[in-house]
Amino acid sequence: MLAEIFIEGLIYGIMVLGLFCTFRVLNFCDMTVDGSFPLGACVLAACLLAKIPMPLALCVSFFSGLVAGLVTSAIYTRLHIPDLLAGILTMTMLYSINLRIMGNKSNVSFLRIPTLFSNILDIIYEHIPSVENPEWGIVAFLILFVLILKIILDLFFHTDMGLTMGALGSNPQLVVSQGVNPTALRTIGICFGNGLAALAGAFAAMYNGFADVGMGTGIVVSGLASLMLGEFVIHSNKIGFQTLRVLIGSCMYRALMILARTYGHLIRLTPNDLKLVTGILIILCLIVSRFKLSEKLHVTTKKQPYSSSKTKTKQEL
Repeated sequence: MLAEIFIEGLIYGIMVLGLFCTFRVLNFCDMTVDGSFPLGACVLAACLLAKIPMPLALCVSFFSGLVAGLVTSAIYTRLHIPDLLAGILTMTMLYSINLRIMGNKSNVSFLRIPTLFSNILDIIYEHIPSVENPEWGIVAFLILFVLILKIILDLFFHTDMGLTMGALGSNPQLVVSQGVNPTALRTIGICFGNGLAALAGAFAAMYNGFADVGMGTGIVVSGLASLMLGEFVIHSNKIGFQTLRVLIGSCMYRALMILARTYGHLIRLTPNDLKLVTGILIILCLIVSRFKLSEKLHVTTKKQPYSSSKTKTKQEL
């Protein structure tokens, strides 16, 4: 079970990193992820059926997510449609596109198609036949891959473009006053976020053993839950800790979901109730964060009269 938690947590953590770029950095409500996540899986399935090498297939999956983000950005900037509606429109259109990519099939199995994860398992079975759980080899690969991805993101957000992108989400007028084109910068962030979501979808399809057009349903909600859980664990404004808490939150959320699937029958909880559990979890996170914010404001206003009276005393002296 522990290996399964790490595998799912790290795979979906790649998607949550994309949500972090759009929702937290750019302050852009992007629902495209519900469509770009299965898009990456469908593109990977089409590439593997066409005998395309695995590294190139993963690159094509990532590029397909970039295109999906570009469409959302174009609808938002060129047609002046709100960000939420622009993402929903792209997500809706991607459902039909995903069916087209897989030859009008809603599901494609990888049972007879070798994938990256199946190759890792075959290598472990061949060279280390005595290992109890070969899935730890997949965990080791994902840790290395996600660590490299995290380092790249951290380095990017320390560059001038990364810092400007962070300023765009909190203060767009400041970016415009500096002579930077906010449309191009926002488009880069949206495309990259959806590219990561598509890449995560490709990894999820390899781990599950199939690609399905409906595997992206509720992905945005689960990603937001992972973001909020990570923010409760680590409180920091440093980008390195922020990306780290994204991955920790993803693993925590997947652990809760796996525990609910495994032991939920003890409290008459079925897999059909997992969406309900996710929604309740997000509501609780919002309530706790709002309570903390109101408590902080209460402390600030409580200290304010003291400081003003102190200033008045100095002036009288």
